[in-house]
Amino acid sequence: MVSKATTPSVRTVTVGHTPDMDDAFMFYAIAQGKIPLDGLRIEHVIEDIQTLNQRARSLQLDVTAISAAAYPFIAKDYWILSVGSSVGQNYGPLVVATRGMNPDELAGKRIAVPGRQTTAYLLLRLAVPEFEPVEMRFEAIPEAVLRGEVDAGLLIHERQLTYHDQGLLPILDFGMWWHKTVGLPLPLGLNAVKRTLGKPLAMQLAQILRDSILYAMANQDAALADALRFGRGIDLTRARQFVSMYVNEETLSLSRHSHQALRELYQRAHAAGLLPDVPRVTLIRPPRA
Repeated sequence: MVSKATTPSVRTVTVGHTPDMDDAFMFYAIAQGKIPLDGLRIEHVIEDIQTLNQRARSLQLDVTAISAAAYPFIAKDYWILSVGSSVGQNYGPLVVATRGMNPDELAGKRIAVPGRQTTAYLLLRLAVPEFEPVEMRFEAIPEAVLRGEVDAGLLIHERQLTYHDQGLLPILDFGMWWHKTVGLPLPLGLNAVKRTLGKPLAMQLAQILRDSILYAMANQDAALADALRFGRGIDLTRARQFVSMYVNEETLSLSRHSHQALRELYQRAHAAGLLPDVPRVTLIRPPRA
């Protein structure tokens, strides 16, 4: 009897990332089938970062983008991939308002924030211990400030580049604040992989993501054109600027300084009573990095 040829099994892995240009750029090659996945099928789950933070806490995704501030709450169930991080180099989230003020004047103010599990919010808590947070989607924050619904707003993503166009003024730039305070890069976003997948598969996924980023860097025009779908109206020049800010050498491999900065962030947050403990930061690296 002639045996029938068997089809190799394909394993589905759920991967969460945001509808933002930097993530779209990083995942371009995976989403468009430009690189081999070696027996895996990637199921893309696209949500805003606050939603992904919440989904990670309930273990819904195999791999997911998360805020660096969210990792301590999922550390027992997820490792950190050394690939795919968003790190600010003397730039990052910032607080804006319609009038100039000193950062000290933010105390007691109503400040729009893009979610209480975001790194931006944790930094604001460290810098301004007493304020009234008003949660809303990040893209709605500039208009809320302009309408006077809040006294100030905490901006993330491409809104960091466009607030001047709306007549808003910078009050506190956390990239500069962190660099002045700590003297290290500012880790903002991470990619986490579920521990139950096991290290061999986790390392394979790290390699796939690294290959995807390298492909996008080598085919920047095509990857940027695709990422502009999530640009929310910004032009190509600003899209290129934004992607270059957050997709760089740190994205390919989290550096020793950024690893140190993560520990520093968690230690400071724990000392301020904002985290219950300081998690161990374990990085999963690609086998061929």
